[in-house]
Amino acid sequence: MNILIIGSGGREHALAWKLKQSPRVEKLYIAPGNSGTALCGENVAIGVMEFDKLIAFAKENKIDFTVIGPDDPLAAGIVDAFQTKGLRVWGPSRAAAQIEASKAFAKELMREAGIPTARFNVFRDYDTAIAGLANYLLPVVVKASGLALGKGVYICHTREEAEAALKEMMVEKVFKDAGSEVVIEEFLVGKEISIHALCDGENFELFPPSQDHKRALDGDQGKNTGGMGTITPLPFVTPEKMQEIGETVVRPTLAALAKRGTPFKGLLYPGLILTIEGPKVLEFNARFGDPETQVYMRLLESDLLDLLEASADGSLESATALWKSGFAANIVLASGGYPGEYKKGLPIAGIEEAEKDPNVIVFHAGTKVEGDQLVTSGGRVLGVSATGSSLKEALDTAYAAAGKIHFEGKYLRRDIGAKAL
Repeated sequence: MNILIIGSGGREHALAWKLKQSPRVEKLYIAPGNSGTALCGENVAIGVMEFDKLIAFAKENKIDFTVIGPDDPLAAGIVDAFQTKGLRVWGPSRAAAQIEASKAFAKELMREAGIPTARFNVFRDYDTAIAGLANYLLPVVVKASGLALGKGVYICHTREEAEAALKEMMVEKVFKDAGSEVVIEEFLVGKEISIHALCDGENFELFPPSQDHKRALDGDQGKNTGGMGTITPLPFVTPEKMQEIGETVVRPTLAALAKRGTPFKGLLYPGLILTIEGPKVLEFNARFGDPETQVYMRLLESDLLDLLEASADGSLESATALWKSGFAANIVLASGGYPGEYKKGLPIAGIEEAEKDPNVIVFHAGTKVEGDQLVTSGGRVLGVSATGSSLKEALDTAYAAAGKIHFEGKYLRRDIGAKAL
């Protein structure tokens, strides 16, 4: 089969790396890809939002199946656009992807379906939102409703911080239109985990639980990022707890979306918090998490193409994901200044050295080649992934490999997985 992956991050490099291993894949294209995906297949210089060009490319190159990575094209209806032209594609429709594209939509769906989540209100007017803060104890959570690259969530410890967050989102428009509607909700206490469920509209296959580390700095300090590192599976999440999450979160979500006539086919990723009252949903994503994909693909035994096709075709009932034993960890190497301003075009060295360990794979996120030199081109530059028979072994191996890679301003969190250990 000829396969097209759409996207350019660490997630897409990990998906390309895994799909390349399928005996059923003949040609693999990635649009636009990065210098890591170029090692797995052929990069195509078409942007993720250039739907007409992507469709024309898929037709010309006899693409049998297209895999959508990022959130923006899903929210804009890329799956619908491909299907209208008779092309097979994996990912949720525009209507189903609303569960990520609008936090207000997701919260109202949860209320309607009885899915456990934080108490909340939705505001579309700045003054009303300011007044609405009075109904919440501190700390309080303020979220941009739209897509904000994982950065639109503020945990506010004082009323001043909450008012400043609302001003940034609704008045100063730091997240453009994503902040014209906001959700204010109660702050929940507990361990945060990432759940990934491959769905076919009705059935689902749960991946092992994973944990992302969203804040930029050690000790969960600093601003929210798209994720600074991930581990899977989680020693503190039992199979019984996973079954509970499947039945109280994933199944009712799929049922609620199907009832609306917008069945969810693709990857449903609820971010959960394990509270003393049980698991509660913080937010939904409608695609693979970026650092999470980099650990999942290291442990997935099954052919990824088989699973994605079963998800798209509505036949997940007859498919099972098999997993290698052991653990995987991923450490993000970021540009100095991320998630704010940072320099680009800085030379990168040491990847070959890092990958001499057979348990290490380095996934590219923000890299490109200038001349014959690999340089930085994004905030999250590389994801250093490692496997091990224990979580500690996987983390130690990943950190040792991360230490061999160098570029000016490189920074990483030193406490990925520390709470789980």
